[in-house]
Amino acid sequence: MIKVTFLGTGTSQGVPIIGCECEVCSSLDKKDNRLRSSVMVTIDNQTNIIIDCGPDFRYQMLREKIKNISAILLTHFHKDHIGGLDEVRALNYVMNKPINIYAEQQCINVVKKDFDYAFAENKYPGVPQIITNTITTEPFKINGIDIVPIRGLHHKMPVLGYRIGQFCYLTDMNSISKEDIDKIKGVDCLVINALRHSKHLSHFSLSEALEIIEQIGAKRNYLTHMSHEMGLYEKTSKLLPSGVAMGYDGLKITIE
Repeated sequence: MIKVTFLGTGTSQGVPIIGCECEVCSSLDKKDNRLRSSVMVTIDNQTNIIIDCGPDFRYQMLREKIKNISAILLTHFHKDHIGGLDEVRALNYVMNKPINIYAEQQCINVVKKDFDYAFAENKYPGVPQIITNTITTEPFKINGIDIVPIRGLHHKMPVLGYRIGQFCYLTDMNSISKEDIDKIKGVDCLVINALRHSKHLSHFSLSEALEIIEQIGAKRNYLTHMSHEMGLYEKTSKLLPSGVAMGYDGLKITIE
């Protein structure tokens, strides 16, 4: 059994955006408050895999009362997806062990540059304890669980999504090949980025995301990495086809 917890469903600036007074950023509906995008995938109530570790990671862990994680998968190296890695030091203390992160080599290179103190020969006491694991587009395992990387493009930048059993998570993509769509077909649940209604250089728009959803054919589909331009949760939800819903922070779903 897989449980998915939506830790954050917002774009790089989050929602509300600093200084913005639009109806979404001013909304009192908690479903319109979107932290930076991330999910936790829990397999058989034993293995907790976090996908992406953005600047809101600390609050996300506190909100969901998470005390133990098995690994962190990174989709790419933009700060809204790796900026919270310093906060794993609290989990290092609670779990009394380092955290394994999995990413492509280019992403790991940026992590080691931005958090160089965590990889220093003579580490300062209390720095994050991180073990890096370099992956490619080839499937790999975490605690015996099959992880299938899915290649997409974020404008011209290669990024990864991940299929874990009957669940697939895609974010920060504006293009995906037929070959990789075929790797996803058959999943029960798909989470896919949809930045806004109008076209964007490096993210799927709502209509583009819906096209990918139709091609994959999952029973349940959720939108994530949404900006304030996606509109209010209550209003936009009514525009979506059957089987498609807006994700929201704190949403929990189960996949048998």
